[in-house]
Amino acid sequence: MWFKNLKLYALTQALEITEEDLESKLAEFSFRPCGSQDMATMGFTSPFNQGKTLVHSANGRIWITLKKQERILPSAVVNAELAEKVAQIEAETGSSVGKKAQQDMKQEIIHRLLPMAFTKNSFIHGFMSTKDNLVVVDASADGKAEAFLAMLRKAMGSLPVVPLARQSVQEHLTAWLQGNDLPKDILILEEAELKALEEDGAILRCKNQDLGSEEIINHIQGGKMVQKLAVEWDETLSAVIQEDLTIKRLKFSDVMHEQNADIPKDQVLARLDANFALMSGEIIRFADRLKTIFNLNADE
Repeated sequence: MWFKNLKLYALTQALEITEEDLESKLAEFSFRPCGSQDMATMGFTSPFNQGKTLVHSANGRIWITLKKQERILPSAVVNAELAEKVAQIEAETGSSVGKKAQQDMKQEIIHRLLPMAFTKNSFIHGFMSTKDNLVVVDASADGKAEAFLAMLRKAMGSLPVVPLARQSVQEHLTAWLQGNDLPKDILILEEAELKALEEDGAILRCKNQDLGSEEIINHIQGGKMVQKLAVEWDETLSAVIQEDLTIKRLKFSDVMHEQNADIPKDQVLARLDANFALMSGEIIRFADRLKTIFNLNADE
């Protein structure tokens, strides 16, 4: 359950809600499996993937999980059957089948095949910390994060949030590679993406590269800005920071993982609870540090 990506959002006003109230609100939008004619369904489920409780709290941080189920009906299967049916009709009648008739036939095929289609489940995890005015979603793409927030907003009636960073941090990231203003608790690793400022400007992707080399500095002096940068923070975690402050490929250090190693593996719920408390606490600390490093408090 260790988060792998972070989308960070700031609550723009104090949120007064108890764990019990939130549980009740989420229950109205709890997950239900796909019906025979549903292409997809989405709803809240237990963070522990068992039981009926829809929220889990640790130190005031509330863990919430959104589950999505989709029916897998490949378009190639539908189109192949449609083509076969169209060819048969045209052979029997000697007339071509119009677009509207083909569309109606396609819907009939989907209607017939859908109940037999396999289903695929996916989960989006997130947590709220009202005392820190922060909402965190384990997602690398805006679409997933927005789906999570939209469902949460629908259940709660209101969720006043904005991205933690409302302006690009690319100037800061670029300055770090130039040796300027690098925080003492940030270690630059050997991966980055640089892009020229033009709309369709050249992109340079680097891996296993000394980012302090003359070659990289020349690219920056030539007008490229850092869009992504791999860093290690406070010997606690490593990640790729994007210019919009999306955090990708988040990995916690072995020291972090070992802190709850004394909890027996057969005590699954106890380990999940302890790991969530530990992880969410470090994410809050990291988010607070990012606010300071990038002067995000000025946006409030």
